[in-house]
Amino acid sequence: MDRRTFLATGLAFAITPAGFAQADGGAAIRQLLTTATEAATTRLGRRDGFFGDPVVRIPLPGTMRSAQQRLQPLGLAGPLDDVEMRMNRAAEQAMPPARRLVVDAIRSLTIQDAASILRGPDTAATQYLRGRTETPLTRLLRPPMEETLTASGAYSALDGASSLVTQRSGLGGLFGRGGGNSPAASLRGQLTDFAVERALGGIFHYVGEEERSIRRDPVRRASGLLRGLFGG
Repeated sequence: MDRRTFLATGLAFAITPAGFAQADGGAAIRQLLTTATEAATTRLGRRDGFFGDPVVRIPLPGTMRSAQQRLQPLGLAGPLDDVEMRMNRAAEQAMPPARRLVVDAIRSLTIQDAASILRGPDTAATQYLRGRTETPLTRLLRPPMEETLTASGAYSALDGASSLVTQRSGLGGLFGRGGGNSPAASLRGQLTDFAVERALGGIFHYVGEEERSIRRDPVRRASGLLRGLFGG
């Protein structure tokens, strides 16, 4: 059995199932996820945190992306390129409220599988967090994302791009409609939902990277409980 050493108040505990309970594995996993979330959202919240990172950069969704790709060879994609840039800027600006939402979700987790998470793969804790929080976080992040999309000018740019694309190229039909909504409302809804989905995807991606780094180099990347658990 894999045995790790946890140091606390000058005492050493072997991380067996019983020892792990003594060491409060749930608290350790919450600390790991909180530390990783703070690092990930700080990284993504910088200018070009999304837009300048090819791994997490958010493209336009669906039919907007199709229109953008068809217009690029004609030199007419500029308005849609601007929408894409502003959407990524909005995601960057949404990281402070996103951080608060994710950290609150972490604090509320009741972690029953802490020992298996500790012994699991390099991103086991991140996978646990994503599986239990992604759906409610998607709902909670939508209002602040709408605010940042408004502040970044993404909505206004989208409205202008839709009209301009229709006038210049006749490709407005590519944008489609959604249910009984007006075209403008439908486009804004698509943009918002996609931005929220991909922003959370970016957060979970880099939370996983941070978790991997902490596990591999706990002395440099972690402190306290985590260093004891993973430092051995």
